[in-house]
Amino acid sequence: MKFTKMQGAGNDYVYINGFEEQIADPETLAQQLSNRNFGIGSDGLILILPSQIGDVRMRMFNADGSESEMCGNGIRCVAKFAYDHGLVKKLEIGVETGNGVLPLTMFTGQSGLVERVRVNMGEPKLTRGQLPMSGGAEDQAVSIPLDVAGQKLELTCVSMGNPHAVIYVDDVASFPVAEVGGVIEKHSWFPRRINVEFVQVVSPTEVIQRTWERGAGETLACGTGASAVTVAGVLTNRTERKIINHLRGGDLELEWLENGPVMMTGPAVEVFSGHFDPK
Repeated sequence: MKFTKMQGAGNDYVYINGFEEQIADPETLAQQLSNRNFGIGSDGLILILPSQIGDVRMRMFNADGSESEMCGNGIRCVAKFAYDHGLVKKLEIGVETGNGVLPLTMFTGQSGLVERVRVNMGEPKLTRGQLPMSGGAEDQAVSIPLDVAGQKLELTCVSMGNPHAVIYVDDVASFPVAEVGGVIEKHSWFPRRINVEFVQVVSPTEVIQRTWERGAGETLACGTGASAVTVAGVLTNRTERKIINHLRGGDLELEWLENGPVMMTGPAVEVFSGHFDPK
């Protein structure tokens, strides 16, 4: 089976072209391929498939085999693969995801290959029922106190098609992300688990983010998380609607438009391709 390894701001996935390959058990395959010692090594598996409602469809599986609705860094790489490998012929496409069809605009370099992609991430969902999260279904979760792992924290929760809890800290570099993130991911408030963003505000237009992704652990970047951070910054009066987000794997440009959607622009890189024997 052919595969392509790609990354967006260091958030790396194994991609399989479902127009050519048949995948019988993607959950097990994701665990096998994502293993960084015995597999290819990645944050998960993304399948690029035909779509009845978009130009292509993506399915995204975490390293533990669980399926997620969307991946902001992953969808940029889906667009790049689709264009660079001839699945689409245009630079503006719609990709079907578990969060609906999202519009993307691609930007090519001198080589003619896609280097950067802008994604309309859609409108954030702000109620507990939409996350989902325990409590009143129509209530928002903004600056909700939580004591966990010896830390007194405040969570602002936002769904970008998948759920995120945003936590602001003074020094994100030294914060115990794995210890705290792993507990919050599986907290009883979140019946489908949750992704956790730890954020340090540099200025009203600049933040630094570390991410604990459900089913994957800490990753170098998270595009839906960065989008959620943009929204949380406005909801808590910490940042403006347009920001630069510095993630461990690179920078993303984000803007929460007045009319609703979050726009995200960032890199998409093909690392290498090869063949493997699924067992």
